[in-house]
Amino acid sequence: MALVGTDNLLKRFSRYLRLERGLSENTIAGYMSDVEKLVDFIDSENLDWRTVTGADLHQFVATLQDLGIGARSQARIISGIKSFFNFLRMEKCIDTNPSELIETPKLGMKLPDVLTVEEVDELVNSFDLSKPEERRNRAIVETLYSCGLRVSELVGLRMSNLYFNDGYIIVEGKGKKQR
Repeated sequence: MALVGTDNLLKRFSRYLRLERGLSENTIAGYMSDVEKLVDFIDSENLDWRTVTGADLHQFVATLQDLGIGARSQARIISGIKSFFNFLRMEKCIDTNPSELIETPKLGMKLPDVLTVEEVDELVNSFDLSKPEERRNRAIVETLYSCGLRVSELVGLRMSNLYFNDGYIIVEGKGKKQR
């Protein structure tokens, strides 16, 4: 790295993440990798990290897009970069934080993975019904899938919520909403 003092600064940033923020080693490794991408960009553009502007960071994000880096990865990289500039500001290495106006990409909701009908049938039919705990487990699986329940909703079921004669149950979901 061509920047004067960058290696020392990165070591201090890593130590800050570990000691002050209490982040895991994997998270620290991810942040450091993200900051190194920025440092490589700064080197390639002949910039100085002390004078990096918001426009420079927008160019960096555009470079990430050009490289085909996905939105989730971009969001994680931007988070690491923002943390780095917050650290620089806290350490009084810079006067203003150029990353404040950088927006992370909008992330769509990721749909959960679901089992196919065949996989559910195979699961339901895999229980040994001669054992009481296996009959219980089958009832749990059937209730989860036939009613589309979350595990937390199933765990919260009470006998008073079961209406066997009418063929329905009342479930209390997120936000204490009944369905």
